[in-house]
Amino acid sequence: MRWTSTHHFLSLGNMAYEMTGKIKKIFDQQDFPSGFYKREFVVTTDEKFPQEVKLSCLKDKVAALDNFKEGDTVQVSFNVNGREWNEKYFVDLTAWKIEAAGAAAPQGPPVNEQVVPAEDPGDYTVDDEDIPF
Repeated sequence: MRWTSTHHFLSLGNMAYEMTGKIKKIFDQQDFPSGFYKREFVVTTDEKFPQEVKLSCLKDKVAALDNFKEGDTVQVSFNVNGREWNEKYFVDLTAWKIEAAGAAAPQGPPVNEQVVPAEDPGDYTVDDEDIPF
């Protein structure tokens, strides 16, 4: 793996990951004063020990979630992003393609299928009391 760093924001190069599972929860879109916006969702994997994994769609990828509802089985392509904030470290799974699992083509309008470089969320701030750890 090759790590690249820009302003305390790390990316695993152009390495993309995929997972398949059932959408457990789709959260409302979050809008920030900087103009940045995102929408998070949780996918439960179908394995011996199922995992509940929270992923995020950023900016123009948020619309991809409009084609799905809780309970749908999907295949998600995503990047792993890490960052430091006030000597605390965070990992984000950023989805860049979502399609119905086993589908010949994605539902709804096509989503860009290229690996999307990690984005710096800009003025994104985190309130220490909102962090669950």
